[in-house]
Formats: sequence, C-alpha cells, structure tokens
Amino acid sequence: MAFRIALNFEDGATRIIDCNDGEKVLNAAYRNKINLPMDCSDGVCGTCKCRCEQGSYDQGDEYIEDALSEDEAAEGMVLTCQMVPSSDCVIQVPVPSSACKLKPAGHEAAVASVELMSDSTIILTLDLDTPEALAFLPGQYVNLTVPGTSESRAYSFSSKPGAEQASFLIRNVPGGLMSGWLSDQAKGGDRMRFAGPNGSFFLRQVERPLVMLAGGTGLAPLLSMLEILADRGTDQPIHLIYGVTHDGDLVEVDRINALAARLPTMTWASCVADEASAHPLKGYVTHHLSDDHLNAGDCDVYLCGPPPMVEAVRLFLKDKGVEPAHFYYEKFAASEPVPA
Repeated sequence: MAFRIALNFEDGATRIIDCNDGEKVLNAAYRNKINLPMDCSDGVCGTCKCRCEQGSYDQGDEYIEDALSEDEAAEGMVLTCQMVPSSDCVIQVPVPSSACKLKPAGHEAAVASVELMSDSTIILTLDLDTPEALAFLPGQYVNLTVPGTSESRAYSFSSKPGAEQASFLIRNVPGGLMSGWLSDQAKGGDRMRFAGPNGSFFLRQVERPLVMLAGGTGLAPLLSMLEILADRGTDQPIHLIYGVTHDGDLVEVDRINALAARLPTMTWASCVADEASAHPLKGYVTHHLSDDHLNAGDCDVYLCGPPPMVEAVRLFLKDKGVEPAHFYYEKFAASEPVPA
C-alpha cells in the first residue's frame, strides 16, 4: 500500500508524492528527487522538522528531545526522517521549494471548450495530456501560460483532483490578456501549458461545521473542495454563500444544486450586490451570514474573493467578536501577471 503525501512548501508550491507502507517520508521524498532539509537523518539534529497538518503517522521514539520536544510533537511537528505515514498526509515544509531543488511542475493540455457563461465569466475546460501526473489539493491554483506569449495568469481549479479534465472559472476582463485570447482566438484542440500546483488555500480535514464564502470567480476553488466532500461524504454542516455584482454574474448554479443533492448536510445561498437586481437576496455575503452559520466560532471558514471582500469579511467577524476555529482565505486580483 502507498500513501499520498502532499508537501506544501513555504513559497506555496506543492508536490504530491507516494510513500510506501513502512517508508519514512524523507526517504520517499528523496526517491521522488525532492531534497527535503536534513543533516543527520537519525532524529538527532532536528533539521528535517516540519508540521503535519493532516493525516496519521508514527515516528517512534528513536529521536532525541533536542530534535523534537514533546510539546512540538503534540502540536503536530514531525521529523520527516522518522515519520512513517499510516494514511494520506499534508505536510507543511518551512522552506521554499527552490531550497529543495524542486522545479515547478509543468503540464500540457488541449482546449476542450471555452464557454462564455456571462459577460463577466468564462469557463475554460482542458483535456489533460497526462491526468495521472497532475496531483493537487482541492482549492489550489496553477499558472496558465497565455498561448503565443511568455506571460501567465493564476487560476484556481474548479475541477476536482484526479479528473481527466481540468476546469477553471476565469473572469472576463476587458482588455485582459488571457480573457482576450479565450474570447477572440481560442478554439478546441489549441495547446496550453501550465505550472503548479501552488497555494496554501486548500481543504483541510473536516472536523467541525464549514462556512464557505465566494465572491465572483472565487467560487472556483470552493467547487473543487465541494466535489471532494461530495465524493467522501461528511456529517458536518456546510453552508455556502456565493456573492456576485450583477444577476448575470451568477454561474454554475446547476452544478451547486447537484453538489447540494449529493451532500445532505449542505445548504447554500446566492446574493447580488446590484440594488436594481430582482434576485431574492441582495447585498454582500456578510449581510446573509448568520450567527447560526458561525456557530459561536466553532466552525472553519473558507473565503475566496477580491481583496475588498476578504477585508470586509475579516472586519465583519472582528466586529461581531467571532473568531472561527480556522479562517482560510485567498485574495485574487484580475489579470495580475505571474512568472511564466
């Protein structure tokens, strides 16, 4: 049996490797040509210390207190030279990926479809050349290169890990390099390249009620998370609030309803900020986030949207005096260039 180990580096790069039954994480990483920090490999120096965010494991007692204290071990700190997983795990590595001689993983695909869902939103679907080579955590993003240029843009997957196709919700920005190519030039079969995955915004282990807040195309990573939750099942309540500016900006409503049908504990609502809207719920997501949803802070909040929305939610929670058990968020700005 092999376990899937997600190594999430300080710079946001992620690489998912297989770790064999009884194999130590450090050895599995080296086998996959990832040079995790280490000096002794015997549980003496503590150089390989990381944090295990998710999963079960054993690291025995063949290491010294100076390398890993009891308090650190109780907080989820691990020595990768001693850690033997007994399930899939997510490990935070406290150094940049470049320090481990890890190059960005490149992938290629063909355009399957480009759908103009509204004036503001495009759905891009790609047929992956090697789906088995693309491993990511639900909620993460990649850097898509604009064909014919050396420039890339960052987009979160709206599809789930392991799918044959990758999909993205892309904001249709007037004059935008990527959205302009998609609107005016892209056709089925066109080749595209991307690098990744990246990002620390991903689904963690579900141990309490979830509150998911999406602004516009910030819905994408939450859809990826919900797909995985629907596959796995959960007995925890999930509430999604999806906010947009205009009526026409609401997309993937049928998909959300289908996910809710597969998740008996899921409820959701959408709201439109435009005062002229005929939508039943108007205003911003904070106008429709109730005390019941927040559960006196015993909840995990996942938020993805433009910077003003993220700050508004942060201030809303602060003013209410509610501190969620965990608050994961990702800000995005349209057409922000990223390295190719």
